[in-house]
Amino acid sequence: MLSIGTIVMGASDVRRAAAFWGWALGYVPRGGEVSDGWTVLVPPDGHGPGLALGRSTSPVQERPRVHLDLYAADAAEQAAEVTRLVSLGARHVDWDSYPEDPDFVVLADPEGNRFCVIDTSHG
Repeated sequence: MLSIGTIVMGASDVRRAAAFWGWALGYVPRGGEVSDGWTVLVPPDGHGPGLALGRSTSPVQERPRVHLDLYAADAAEQAAEVTRLVSLGARHVDWDSYPEDPDFVVLADPEGNRFCVIDTSHG
């Protein structure tokens, strides 16, 4: 049976992306090193998928076909995490496809890659 081992994202500045995602997720560089061209961040306890960041010159997609969903336990935690992520360098995305009562907030990392913070208690 297969499982997700690593999610790969492009970045024009791998070191900047590694710093943001390391702080955002509490992940650490595998092997302790961050390089300019390729870095894999992993959970410090070794459990869960890694996040690989590879140097890319491709433009960021405004409506990416694949993105990260980060889970928060409830609306209060979601709001706190959105505030924390913005303080780390994320930005709010003006998303025109929000439903009437959304359970998610669309953000972009410092590279412009979109991701969502989900209130999992929303139902």
